[in-house]
Amino acid sequence: MLNYPDSFIKDILTTTQIIAVVGISAKDSKPSHSVAQYLLTHGYTIVPVNPVLESVLGQKCYPSLRDIPFKVDMVDCFRAIEYIPALVDEAIEIGAQTVWMQLGLEDPESCKRAESKGLRVIQNLCTKIEHQRLLTKSL
Repeated sequence: MLNYPDSFIKDILTTTQIIAVVGISAKDSKPSHSVAQYLLTHGYTIVPVNPVLESVLGQKCYPSLRDIPFKVDMVDCFRAIEYIPALVDEAIEIGAQTVWMQLGLEDPESCKRAESKGLRVIQNLCTKIEHQRLLTKSL
């Protein structure tokens, strides 16, 4: 299990504004959809990335990271592990600041490659869970 300091995660979540959600689903029962919806309602700009969808959550969908015509801060990965190396390469290419691999996704080699290019990397954590844990007040 990877162990990131809360301060590192919190810094990412508070400095990030635009999040490309790669592998987003149009089905609201899928984690990619519910996480993106949560992030959208908490003030982030969501950029859906899925080559078979035109829009998700009222946002234009792009076929790939390279097709997004503006800068994104974070690439939030919901694709299977075999797609992570190519996604990291695209994240580096487009100048993203952070690559976040969702629960169950760890790729040490891709992590090293991204970090060597100056990107921050989180593996095997959920953006929604971490946001709730670190940035929302308990009732």
